[in-house]
Amino acid sequence: MKKNLLTKMGTLVISGALIASSLAGCGAKAESSDSASADTTIAEEETATADAAEETSEATEDATEDTAKVYRTLDEIKESGTINIGVFSDKSPFGYVDENGEYAGYDVYFAEKIGEDLGVDINYVSTEAANRIEYLQTGKVDIILANFTVTEERAQEVDFALPYMNVALGVVSPSDKVVESLDDVTADDQIIVISGTTAETYLEKNYPDIKLQKYDAYAEAKTAFENGNGVAWANDNTEVIAFSLENEGYTVGIPSLGDADTIAPAVTKGNETLLTWLNDEIETIGNDNFFHKDYEATLLDTYGADYENTLVVEGGKAE
Repeated sequence: MKKNLLTKMGTLVISGALIASSLAGCGAKAESSDSASADTTIAEEETATADAAEETSEATEDATEDTAKVYRTLDEIKESGTINIGVFSDKSPFGYVDENGEYAGYDVYFAEKIGEDLGVDINYVSTEAANRIEYLQTGKVDIILANFTVTEERAQEVDFALPYMNVALGVVSPSDKVVESLDDVTADDQIIVISGTTAETYLEKNYPDIKLQKYDAYAEAKTAFENGNGVAWANDNTEVIAFSLENEGYTVGIPSLGDADTIAPAVTKGNETLLTWLNDEIETIGNDNFFHKDYEATLLDTYGADYENTLVVEGGKAE
């Protein structure tokens, strides 16, 4: 009997051990399954996060490109049917509004040719000297044709096309007290300039002791000069010569100041398609002496025939 009891107890112990082992195995399998499931979930989350980050990066790049590109390409201008050109509205004979309310002048004559050859309408945008660069950088205009003198500083902010006119600085003053040298300007004197022009830059750099009276608009500077607010007015020589010829009692005592420069159209920095088209246009119409015709139609009455070959640049080839 004792033997049977021991045998039964042994069987129970072995059975218990087997059950425990089985349960332990099940637990291990469950843990392994849960761990694998967790690893899979983490991997999926990491993949999703990476995909989302990539999409965000691509969207940011696209948004940055859209923000950076403020200009319209040549094809976009053609598709719209209209080109926006910045010109002066008060600077006769280069850009002004005539008695009929129409834009006219040397720059406008050229603008009309651009619109005609592009096959689009022109939306003229009145600009001042100080905001020419800003209007290009903000996409307000496609081209600036506003007596824009080419300088190294400006070329860092906009792209200039080939030139169509020669220019230098000049100084006009009352005929009864002509300023023939800037060395004659005293500490009590002031010279009138327009903000954002090469005259302002040149005088501040080379004659820092001369006091400047600055105006934003051509008309304001003209009125101030006529009212005797300054002993002289420094501006592009084409403009001061025109002023002296149109207004009795004034003389250009300094017809050329500093280096000779050129005037050219400008487009927004990086607008290669429009810039290339403009350069090709200037060269092509130059073969037909377009800018001499422009001069004779818009500037001849002001400057006469003697200045024509001096001022006009044909085909983008400045000498």
